[in-house]
Amino acid sequence: MAIKKSIVPKDFEIPGILATDQFKLSPLTIDDVDQDYQAIMNSLDHLRGVFGERSTWPSPDLTRKQDLIDLGWHQKEFQMRSSFTYKVTSLDAKEYLGCVYILPSRNEGTDVDIFMWVTQEAFGKGLDLMLFEAVKKWIQKKWSFNKVRYPGREK
Repeated sequence: MAIKKSIVPKDFEIPGILATDQFKLSPLTIDDVDQDYQAIMNSLDHLRGVFGERSTWPSPDLTRKQDLIDLGWHQKEFQMRSSFTYKVTSLDAKEYLGCVYILPSRNEGTDVDIFMWVTQEAFGKGLDLMLFEAVKKWIQKKWSFNKVRYPGREK
């Protein structure tokens, strides 16, 4: 297995939590599998295409075990500083609302691509746009990236 390169400087302190009046972001871990799996399965059609037109995620036959493996991989990448995945929850963390992914970009001249999703229910409450605006400000203010892309959201 190839070791992925850190996408932030060695001395960069990775932001832990982003809290707004509506929601909070915190690092995704394997402990979140039950909420994550339920959120995905309850919003399958709504989430299709989040990672681009060719993406097959989420598959209707996704199992809890497969989701656990995905979450474990995201958690390990966070530890290796090669990508960062955050869960989006209500302020009291009782309601799981979505995820934000900060991934190394495949486009030359771009540091990272940022993807995000919210559940169909949260989308209906206008949370998607609020999340996007909050994440853009957070990335500009707290992260060390020079060039950021939001595929599917901005050109």
